[in-house]
Amino acid sequence: MNSIREDIRFLGGILGQVIRAQEGEAVFTMIEEIRQTSVAMRRGLSTEDVNARLLDLSRDELIAVIRGFSYLIHLVNLVEDQQHIRSQRSNMMAGRMPAQGTLAHTIAHLKNNGVTTQAIVDFFDHALISPVLTAHPTEVQRKSVLTLENQLAGLIEARDLPQTIKQKKQNMEAISTIVETLWQSRLLRYSRLTVHEEIDNFLMYHKRTFIPQTLALMREVDEVLQEHGHVAIHSALTQHPFLRIGTWIGGDRDGNPNVNANSMRYALTRQAETIIGFYQNELSKLEEFCAQSSRLVAVSPDLSALAEQDPNPSDHRRDEMYRRAFAVIQARLQASLNALRESPQENKQSHLPAYVDSAEFAQDLQVIHSSLSANHARLVAQQKVAPLIRASRVFGFHLASLDLRQSSDVHAACIAELLKEARVCEDYLHLTEAQKIELLTTELSHHRPLFSPYLSYSDRTRSELMVFDCTRRLQKSFGDNAICQYVISHTESVSDLLEVLLLQKENGLIQSVHQEGQTKIHAKVMVVPLFETIDDLRAAPEIMSAYFALPFVQAIVASAKATQEVMLGYSDSNKDGGYLTSHWELYQVELALVRVFKAAGVKLRLFHGRGGSVGRGGGNSFSAITGQPPDTVQGQIRLTEQGEVIASKYGHPEVGMRQLELLASATLQSTLLPTRLPANRLAEFEQCMALLSADSFEHYRALVYETPSFSEYFFAATPLNEIAELNIGSRPAARKSTRRIEDLRAIPWGFSWAQSRFLLPAWFGFGYAVKHMLTQNSDAEKLLQAMFIEWPFFNTLLSNMDMVMAKTDIAMARHYHELACATTNLASEGEAIFARIKEEWMHTEEALSRISGQKTRLANHPDLASSIKNRSAYMDPLNYLQVNLIQQHRKGLHEEWVKRGIHMSINGIAAGLRNSG
Repeated sequence: MNSIREDIRFLGGILGQVIRAQEGEAVFTMIEEIRQTSVAMRRGLSTEDVNARLLDLSRDELIAVIRGFSYLIHLVNLVEDQQHIRSQRSNMMAGRMPAQGTLAHTIAHLKNNGVTTQAIVDFFDHALISPVLTAHPTEVQRKSVLTLENQLAGLIEARDLPQTIKQKKQNMEAISTIVETLWQSRLLRYSRLTVHEEIDNFLMYHKRTFIPQTLALMREVDEVLQEHGHVAIHSALTQHPFLRIGTWIGGDRDGNPNVNANSMRYALTRQAETIIGFYQNELSKLEEFCAQSSRLVAVSPDLSALAEQDPNPSDHRRDEMYRRAFAVIQARLQASLNALRESPQENKQSHLPAYVDSAEFAQDLQVIHSSLSANHARLVAQQKVAPLIRASRVFGFHLASLDLRQSSDVHAACIAELLKEARVCEDYLHLTEAQKIELLTTELSHHRPLFSPYLSYSDRTRSELMVFDCTRRLQKSFGDNAICQYVISHTESVSDLLEVLLLQKENGLIQSVHQEGQTKIHAKVMVVPLFETIDDLRAAPEIMSAYFALPFVQAIVASAKATQEVMLGYSDSNKDGGYLTSHWELYQVELALVRVFKAAGVKLRLFHGRGGSVGRGGGNSFSAITGQPPDTVQGQIRLTEQGEVIASKYGHPEVGMRQLELLASATLQSTLLPTRLPANRLAEFEQCMALLSADSFEHYRALVYETPSFSEYFFAATPLNEIAELNIGSRPAARKSTRRIEDLRAIPWGFSWAQSRFLLPAWFGFGYAVKHMLTQNSDAEKLLQAMFIEWPFFNTLLSNMDMVMAKTDIAMARHYHELACATTNLASEGEAIFARIKEEWMHTEEALSRISGQKTRLANHPDLASSIKNRSAYMDPLNYLQVNLIQQHRKGLHEEWVKRGIHMSINGIAAGLRNSG
């Protein structure tokens, strides 16, 4: 098995050969000299200034250097991912103890701590674990590049296998071919992605990872439970689909005018094509495999009846009943797909009807499974047919649940217009909250609609109403699981929730069902409040308590199995209050919501709006979930997966499987064995954390919101404007056309700080808070050290910060600071701001070392520390060139090659940081 260094050297060598062949010996030599100098500088072996060497490059040389280092970083990423896969396989082959985060390790840990196998089985019978893919403007990778890199990963993996000399030569030629193709491929898009293109791009992850690896994970659960003595093994026929993939792509309208009813329909139609295509492919394999003859083995009457529906039986297959049955299912599946596409095209092979739903499809598969099992082909049934039945239960005909999202102010404006035109209320927006609640609850109890086809409405209101009408139609076609949640951004009041319920009612999405003398109210889509800013988080418990007190709401929640979802925003709360305060407020609101929900008799499901970067809730998924407060998971968790992190986590199937397993293991452990500290100890820790948060919040706000020139400095000292021009998403970078931090989206906020190597959102405020505490109390250091050791929440908080601080490069950040001063009139103000940032960075470094006992960053994770150090040497030239190019661009050099160079550098740096979005 090759080492990581050998693979990097090997791929780097091939890249060098390609550059030499494509660009010439001089360009190759230049790039290699820059690489060696940069590496030597990082290792402290040279004081030569790489930046000075870069200033002398010609236009063509500059672009070649950026491309060379960007692709080198991509190859390093690929090798590191492959090394992780090797390590896992090596551990399994050697029979070593399963690694933390695997299901085998977690279940063994639970059993060792007294948790019964039945309790674990019950967990999987009721759990819901849902990673939700979102389209945000930080995914800088092109689909074509990702596809090539995935093929390259397979070839690198093959190098570990025994090969003949000829096979080795063929492998190297294949690798060289892909690297050559990559070099000749564009790293950038020339036009901005449309929503439809975003949908198509993300389907790649479903085909490559989510479909096969979700099924693999569920099979892994079966096998591990069997190893622990669970006799009644969960089969594919009965296992609850505890893992469900969600998506916002095509349904998230908040700030994106390009998302509407048409994009919703397109998303679900393309998803249906993907999953039904998977079923058809698997059925083709089964039809080829299952050649059993009814002359040799019996079949069940139900199977015989199914097979007899075959409209075009071949004389050669009259006795091959299973093949004929699969042909019937194939024909009906195609008819189903045509119906979902709303395609007038008929199935030319037959006139068999479409399936009513995926459950009817599963019933036909069950007929085949039962016949095989009853007629001496149990293994075929279990190994070949059961997995497809499992897939149908997990993915249906919709593949992934499409969440809808819109901002509360848009709903309010629509409701105001409906009420005004219906002559119910002339000025809804200026009512008090109590008046709004009274009016909305009254309207919810009425059967008559507010909307009239004979009245005139604004385009926005008509568009929003079309979304709800489309939702009803799509649920009817694709099933209720196709659209389950409606997320309300900027939820600030109870009326924000009721407005969406009323819009649902207007479109038939709220139904009254009379059963046993009672009227039950059912909402077809769960309304999910999203609490984002610090003030919103603090108001959340009171809002939910008041919401649950309404009789109409009580009836709706009861119809949803007494479960209500709440989404918490990591991104905006971080931008609003800084890293420490954001996480502390999230911690507190989760505990408060547990109390509110318990009092109301409602089960809480938290939806964590985590981003890729640590500042936005990113970091190790296992630690993030196991670090949640006790009783806040309870077998139910949803979390967003965003930006370039999706490619990093789920681009390779085995890496994706590991990520899904981490989510399942962490949710299992947090539910059945949460860490519970003694009450007095926890109270002491929480009191300390509250003091730290208050000081951190004050220090952060003083810089970001109370320093007059800070907004201008941020725009000048980061490539935000250049990022906004990059064609990496369909959504604008800001909600409003202003230069206010408040109006900027949290994603480009964090992404910009990462590009400039400040990474400020993930640490600013912590060092000051700790320093202030230590000056006030000499014993505080021991308490903080105890918190780090004993309290998972605090340990995760600091561990993630430790990783970010290892990526932060204040010396490189100074170059962006100098860029700000050179391109604005911020000379004195800029110097003062940078001095404050640098001072806080120094305080944070010291605080982390004193609390963790680690003198250097990532001292306990040497492999990660080495990885960051090595890739930093490759990012340095990209940062230097980015600064130089931005300066030229801002001084008026708007030639295409300048913008191209800037955007390619953004791509390379993002790939080097890996979790910056």
